[in-house]
Amino acid sequence: MPLRLIFMGTPDFAVPTLRALAAAGHQIVAVYSREAKPSGRGMKLQPTPVALEAERLGIPVLTPKTLRTPEAAAEFAGFQADAAVVVAYGMILPQPILDAPKFGCFNLHGSLLPRWRGAAPINRAIMAGDTDAGVMVMKMDIGLDTGDVALTGRIALTDAMTASDLHDALAPLGAGLMVEAMALLERGELTFAKQPEEGVTYAAKIDKAEARIDWTKPARAVLRHIHGLSPFPGAWCEWPIEGDLVRVKILRCELAKGSGEPGALLDDHLTIACGDGAIRILQLQRAGKQPMQAQDFLRGTPLTPPLLVC
Repeated sequence: MPLRLIFMGTPDFAVPTLRALAAAGHQIVAVYSREAKPSGRGMKLQPTPVALEAERLGIPVLTPKTLRTPEAAAEFAGFQADAAVVVAYGMILPQPILDAPKFGCFNLHGSLLPRWRGAAPINRAIMAGDTDAGVMVMKMDIGLDTGDVALTGRIALTDAMTASDLHDALAPLGAGLMVEAMALLERGELTFAKQPEEGVTYAAKIDKAEARIDWTKPARAVLRHIHGLSPFPGAWCEWPIEGDLVRVKILRCELAKGSGEPGALLDDHLTIACGDGAIRILQLQRAGKQPMQAQDFLRGTPLTPPLLVC
């Protein structure tokens, strides 16, 4: 028989899993998401992507400010769920919530645990230069992404991939993995393995203060820093344009040949020297402007050496 599920998620990353579980025939009795936030020019309250998808599917949506009250625990337990599925919900689950579903709570985490436990695993994997990435279905416990792992999906992580690219690859992979996990749980065949004690790293939330590009680093480290922060918050530098220092976000780049003073423009194709080697900018965004391809930017703002970005 289909499982009675509570789904808990907030951003776009979680939507494919919610959609896939509903399509698989499970009875999703409630969706928990974060509160709507003001957005856009009119600062109107905008429901989260998960809340919007739940409304489209006709599933009731709850947006509690906290799960740590007896009332919240009682309401959660009242759904009499077989399991809760958690995907980027954004709120820590206290023990009464973890204990309420018959079979427990299951998290889809965007890393190869125990590497990159925490808030920003996709960004940190790219920034660290990892060569593979993935998603895991984990049975949740009270720790930070410390639960036993049931299933793993893995993909190669290349220098060309941005955080947006990796997000878009992992979201559907994870959705299929969670559907498989719930099918195994339904049949009583879902098994678990403890996470290794070695290799634990933590994916701290991205701080905007770390977004400035350090051109003294080797070219590959600069590239990975740029791609790990693309599109948000966006790695940035300042360029001297028409006598002013203009903030520019670099969204996509590639390794290039060349050398020079770190931050120096080496040619008229936006090749910039790093501490060792160089990168060529492929996509960028001026402050207050839309993202654009490098060739389009150069048509309106031709730059020629010598020029030093900082």
